[in-house]
Amino acid sequence: MSDHAHALDTTTGLDHRKLAIWTFIGSECLFFATLISNYLVQRKRSLVGPFPHEEWTDPATGQVFEAIIEIPLVTFGTALLLFSSLFIVLALHGAQRGNRKALLGWLGATLVCGVFFVAMQVYEFNHFVHKGLTLQRNLFGASFYVLTGFHGTHVTIGVIWLFTMFVLALRRQLPPERSVNLEIAALYWHFVDVVWIIIFPVVYLIQ
Repeated sequence: MSDHAHALDTTTGLDHRKLAIWTFIGSECLFFATLISNYLVQRKRSLVGPFPHEEWTDPATGQVFEAIIEIPLVTFGTALLLFSSLFIVLALHGAQRGNRKALLGWLGATLVCGVFFVAMQVYEFNHFVHKGLTLQRNLFGASFYVLTGFHGTHVTIGVIWLFTMFVLALRRQLPPERSVNLEIAALYWHFVDVVWIIIFPVVYLIQ
């Protein structure tokens, strides 16, 4: 009997793994709603710089802190992350149709986008630290690193998850009857994309 047949032994008639991932995503929505709300409350309460969108001069030392936020690179990373949602849909379509070439090609493209986004965030954090913004520096820094750091962690988990799917596909262990495994990973990936759609304007665009 196929994996799909085993998965329908639920009172809802849904695959129990899909039900589990939707429940998990629901709890994660509450988690990120809390982090985003905390950022919105705290970002304007910092008494010392650096600040997200304006320069600040320390009156005691005369040190000038530049505005932290730099939009172009993050905009490019955001675009790639959004395109990756399309790519994983195409990969899933290939998996469901038994098109191994499409599955590997589009899943590989999704992984490249995810890896670039994580690398971009590592670079950004390192750059911000060198510009004087640390977790302990001010309320903006604390709320910024916690919010974007947790999202980056989720993206990293998604990249690892999708990489395991890619390896299974390479080994021909992801046939159409098991495509639900990729579908569940895709749901998680769509979730981290949607969360970033909210985080990006809140952190980088709103002044």
